[in-house]
Amino acid sequence: MFILKRQDVDIKTMHHPQKDQQIPILSYQGQTFRLLSVFTAAQEDDARALWRDLTDNRGKACVLLEEPDRFSIWGKIRLDQFDDAGPDTGTPPAEATYIKACLLMLQVLYMDVEDLLGAKQARQFEGDIGKVFVAWKFPQAVTPDAVKNLLTVDPLAMPQLPPWQDHHLQRLLEETHRMGKDYFGNANFADRALEAVEDLTANEQALFRRWLQQSPAGKSWI
Repeated sequence: MFILKRQDVDIKTMHHPQKDQQIPILSYQGQTFRLLSVFTAAQEDDARALWRDLTDNRGKACVLLEEPDRFSIWGKIRLDQFDDAGPDTGTPPAEATYIKACLLMLQVLYMDVEDLLGAKQARQFEGDIGKVFVAWKFPQAVTPDAVKNLLTVDPLAMPQLPPWQDHHLQRLLEETHRMGKDYFGNANFADRALEAVEDLTANEQALFRRWLQQSPAGKSWI
């Protein structure tokens, strides 16, 4: 929709109507936008790719804000409908592509445990990943039913992805790689898990792989 510089816009904070938090709101030519994703200056290509995907492929009204030290993407909102904008945690969720890709990798690992090691080990895997979700406070991943859904429901068909932040994904990558080595005794599972990402579009795959290469926890997978 727009690619703007900092001097083009007005950014203020407003009180979230449902939470005791201040959130940033960007104003431009009478329109308002809320923060969706933030990228470092070194991630310019990723920021532009996500902005193009949101605007061209998903029909979203978004602003790409260019600043000297970062890039950020903002989604259009109507302030009178802000109550319906969904929960806000102060830090926006990670990019949906990253969440989908991490879930696809997790699900393939789970299926391999079940297929190769049996149902008993699969149940143990469910319990182990459930403990990770609880210990690191993953949203929408606390109950056994929620864990089962995350392990079995295609993330491309989920009506709503879990609102995990980047630090949740980093922890998930770390823990699933550790668990994979514990269950299989080596890291050969990683290549097959990464193949699951091929269910995403070509643009999403490229975006995720760049992010994975730059992620502290991603290096063990590639």
